[in-house]
Amino acid sequence: MELTKEILKGESKVLEFKENMPNNESIAKTIIAFSNTSGGKLLIGVSDKREIIGIDKNLDIFDIQDKVASIIYDNCYPTIIPEIYTSNIDGKIIMVIEVFRGNLIPYFMKKYGENEGVYIRVGATNRKASFENILDLERQSRRISFDEEINYDEDFGDMDITPVEKRFRDMGKTLDLEKLKNLKLIKVENGRVYATNGLSIILGTFENCMVKCSRFKGTSMDVFLDKKEYIGDLFSQIDKIEGFIKSHIKLKSEIKGLQRKDILEIPIEAIREAIVNAIVHRDYANKGRDVKVGIYDDILNIVSPGGFPSTITEEDIISGRSEVRNKVIARVFKELNYIEQWGSGINRIKSSCIKHGLKEPLIKETGDFVSVEIYRELPGSADKVPGSADKVPGSADKNIDLSDQEVKVLNYLKDNAKVTTSQTMKLCSVKERRARIILKGMVEKRLLRVVGKGRATCYTVNNLDGQK
Repeated sequence: MELTKEILKGESKVLEFKENMPNNESIAKTIIAFSNTSGGKLLIGVSDKREIIGIDKNLDIFDIQDKVASIIYDNCYPTIIPEIYTSNIDGKIIMVIEVFRGNLIPYFMKKYGENEGVYIRVGATNRKASFENILDLERQSRRISFDEEINYDEDFGDMDITPVEKRFRDMGKTLDLEKLKNLKLIKVENGRVYATNGLSIILGTFENCMVKCSRFKGTSMDVFLDKKEYIGDLFSQIDKIEGFIKSHIKLKSEIKGLQRKDILEIPIEAIREAIVNAIVHRDYANKGRDVKVGIYDDILNIVSPGGFPSTITEEDIISGRSEVRNKVIARVFKELNYIEQWGSGINRIKSSCIKHGLKEPLIKETGDFVSVEIYRELPGSADKVPGSADKVPGSADKNIDLSDQEVKVLNYLKDNAKVTTSQTMKLCSVKERRARIILKGMVEKRLLRVVGKGRATCYTVNNLDGQK
């Protein structure tokens, strides 16, 4: 049953489907990619469309298992020992090749060697590791982060650490050489003091220590209304990003007693947490990318380079598991109370938005980026206070929170008798799976009802007042 649920979710960072027995190299690449990343399962007998086909019943299962084990042993180095077993789902046999993240990373194809034969898992694909990826895997094997390494390109004596000193002073703390050393902002080698990459990043001296903020017109990136690029120390960047966001979202007033209280449409706690997460946990080792903040009519989107740390999945993050990519930066931010508790940031973003009356934010790993989408109130709702909701005529619950996509569907149905999955895909600019989720959610909210079956399935307004 658990395997069936996994299949229904589709291919992912830890799951790959093959309808038929793949060639030797394909198997080896997938197993290596899983071993270098978060582990995973290769399922043989399942199509890309999540259909359970099963393997040919005329084949000898034990022969196949032996063949797969030999392929992995002959092609992968260091040695990877998989778990190979079968699962019977509705009378169809699926072969499962399961591996766990290895302790001897990086793993690679023997015939290509370490420089050309390392593969990693990015999203639902196997990707040949770049030179930077290989260096990162080697750091992981030594249990050292990029920001802990010495930066030999900068002279510590020429660095202005005033921005860091000021933040510590504001907290009533001192930052002397011993403290810098304990925080691993500096290291001493052969009697000489060097800055670590962590100190250079915090001071913003690396070229990719930049955040690009944009306000777009509507819900696409077609037209800019405003854009800014922020550089400098990370603390000042956070302050400037927060100011940019505040200047482009709505501020409303709520009267309590004789006092008026101004309230942002998105809770400040969620904004700050999302910014800090992006700054602290992004991948700084890749020098060609930066954090991007986009404000649209419907969402605030913060995208940071680097997927979730290799050892964990999206489900682990949501459940509160913590794995720190940048140990030095995280340690400093924890010392300065930018981080309250390890592993609690994502849940704080979600809970503060829900408490504020907004839809639950969408936090996802897309390739080697992490995207946080915080939903705004719908256009035209400026007179509302947080917690209010859109009125939906004819619905069982007169106060239902609608997403922008759900509003588009309902507006379409004002002029049309029915809507299909393909029409929803066009209306909302989404793929088929997301369109089905939107429609299913609207059925569950009793906004729509299903008409027809199979390919003839469509949806119409669920009029609960008895009107036809």
